[in-house]
Amino acid sequence: MLSRTADHLYWMSRYVERAENLARMLDAHYRLSLLPRTPEALVQGWQATLTSLGMMEAYRLRHDEVVARTALRFLAFDRGHAGSILSCLSRARENARAVRGTVTAELWETLNATFLDSRAFGGNTENIDVANFIEWVKYRSHLTRGVTVGTMLRDEAYHFTAIGTFIERADATTRLLEARWRDPGGAGERLLTEASEWAVLLRALSAFEVYRKVYRESVTPWRVTELLLLNPAMPRSVHCALYYLLYNLNAVHHERSGETERYAGELHARFRYGRLEELCAGGVPQFLDQVQGRLNGLADRIGADFLVAGYTG
Repeated sequence: MLSRTADHLYWMSRYVERAENLARMLDAHYRLSLLPRTPEALVQGWQATLTSLGMMEAYRLRHDEVVARTALRFLAFDRGHAGSILSCLSRARENARAVRGTVTAELWETLNATFLDSRAFGGNTENIDVANFIEWVKYRSHLTRGVTVGTMLRDEAYHFTAIGTFIERADATTRLLEARWRDPGGAGERLLTEASEWAVLLRALSAFEVYRKVYRESVTPWRVTELLLLNPAMPRSVHCALYYLLYNLNAVHHERSGETERYAGELHARFRYGRLEELCAGGVPQFLDQVQGRLNGLADRIGADFLVAGYTG
């Protein structure tokens, strides 16, 4: 497969997954806004989210101060910001358009329809029902993923699509967790007695029912972190994402990719065999930062081995 084709497929799936994960972050904030929290805590929560996403500098260039409504518009509807949900959906569609002969007609039509429908959100954002918008984004992402799994041949095109999906998912899960642990208005220690706020994170990740099945006890920050990092059967856990990432990397192996596969396997092994107490001995936020750095390093290696040098979707 040509590197350019693999590149478009990889970034197509990353942008779809990124849009969904941004929607889940906004879902968490929307649910938290319905709980009794001080205005200062809400603003600090948005600051923590923007920082964990690496978007605080871009936000400051466009806005003077962090305000909940402004931050929401910036992450969801700002077409001038490359990291917003609407921008991600547009980039996913453009990458799919570049490889229409490789993806199935159903997948192209799904992504194209999503982009066309998203243009309805480009006007006055004051009147948009945020909850419905979040559910729409998640639904379109689920639909795209379902069409991908249900229609694509299990060849290199499918594997590069999966690689993009799972590396993005692993990264997003660590950032969602980091935003909660770093939240100055709700640090993990303070929230030990505030299970409702951690339950909000679980619900935003469609993981609340899974948590109840696995632990059958009250919600605590430590157990939530363990579930979202180490549980191999939890679809949005880092462990699960790394397992499928490694599987699909092995499927596109060539003579130069051995070191990248070893790097991915070593990272996966930490989650497969590690204990949370040992992994996070230096602090949960610090460990999450390390994982994000390793994932960025892995993405760079994948780019160098398989994709177009210097291309970022």
